[in-house]
Amino acid sequence: MKKYSFFALWSVVLLSLLCVFSLSHAANTIKVGIVDTYTGPATTFTNDVLDGFKLAVEKINAKGGILGNKIEYTTRDEKFKPDIGLAMAKELVLKEKVNILMGTINSATTLAISDFVRKEKIPFFVTFAKSDKIVGEKGHRYIFNMNENTEMAGRATAIALAKKPYVKYWIAGDDYEYGHAIAEGVWNNLKKLKPSVQKVGETWWKVGEADFTPYITQILAAKPDFIIVATGGSGMVNFQKAAKATGLSQKIPFYQHTATELSVLAPQGKNAPEGVYGTANYFFYYPDTPENRAFVADFKKAYNRNPRIGALYGYMTAQFIAEGYKKAGKLDTEKLVTALEGMAIDSPVGKLEIRKCDHQLLLPMYFGVTKKDAKYDFLTAGNIETIQGKDYVPSCEEVLKLRKK
Repeated sequence: MKKYSFFALWSVVLLSLLCVFSLSHAANTIKVGIVDTYTGPATTFTNDVLDGFKLAVEKINAKGGILGNKIEYTTRDEKFKPDIGLAMAKELVLKEKVNILMGTINSATTLAISDFVRKEKIPFFVTFAKSDKIVGEKGHRYIFNMNENTEMAGRATAIALAKKPYVKYWIAGDDYEYGHAIAEGVWNNLKKLKPSVQKVGETWWKVGEADFTPYITQILAAKPDFIIVATGGSGMVNFQKAAKATGLSQKIPFYQHTATELSVLAPQGKNAPEGVYGTANYFFYYPDTPENRAFVADFKKAYNRNPRIGALYGYMTAQFIAEGYKKAGKLDTEKLVTALEGMAIDSPVGKLEIRKCDHQLLLPMYFGVTKKDAKYDFLTAGNIETIQGKDYVPSCEEVLKLRKK
């Protein structure tokens, strides 16, 4: 009996020590849960977000963390399915007890998680989803948008196109929400800035359509001055290949959001069509500043490749989390949210601010055109025009009006 009591006593002591260690470890950790698509074509973008985030976290932790606390993160693959994504977010918050959520590339997943974090009062940093509802009509105190959305891309593009001589436009693209949203964003804002423009026709195809020839033939016959091509994902590259093969790209200039991004141009090598207009928030070669060169060098050293646009989103998310907690002075959710409102910090593309009224990160938008560059084995963007976030993001008055609805 005494022997049993002795071992029982030590078992209790050991268990107590383990609990103390566990609590002490948790108290010195900031836990970030990342829900995103890590299966299929979307990984072209999501892996860069994750790697950019990891790069920043490793630097932050190496310097002692945040207020003496290290950042830890765990990932979940929602396989581009909103129901799975929401379930994973709930698990991370309710069971894993994460302090912060981030992700996703899927707008439907993002909006579902947004409703959840609003109730749970957990900060959620959106790193690639493009729906304008995220910080628009569905926006709230606990959500932060670290990239642009379809309305913003449309406004920035309209600012640039309004200065061009084109009058007769054709609209073509993928027949789903993103395609229509991009097209409407560009066209509606272009009409406001340049009322003389005319839409001479439009064409829509199924997502994943393999043969663009019939559509291109119709467009060529109409002889528009310019084409707004609203494609996403693999459709970006497929349409560019078809445009070059049919001679469309040599006859009629066209625009695609993200047409100038590395993720679209690198897979095509020197075979991508020249003269395609596009918009992007980041290029590894532009702006050619010490800050961007340092970021590129660090990223290449860590991952042996150049950073794409998602890398900037992930990197800046970690930086804002760190600086937000530092400003808050303690690991307190409400103080963190308040500290982030209106905060501006340095980045590879200059000083970036999270706007107070809607928690939108004010990123520059770069409008350029594809061209060959002797330094690279793929096309890059040339004639780059920088459109600042404050000039293309919807006003606070517009956003708050949407939220009241």
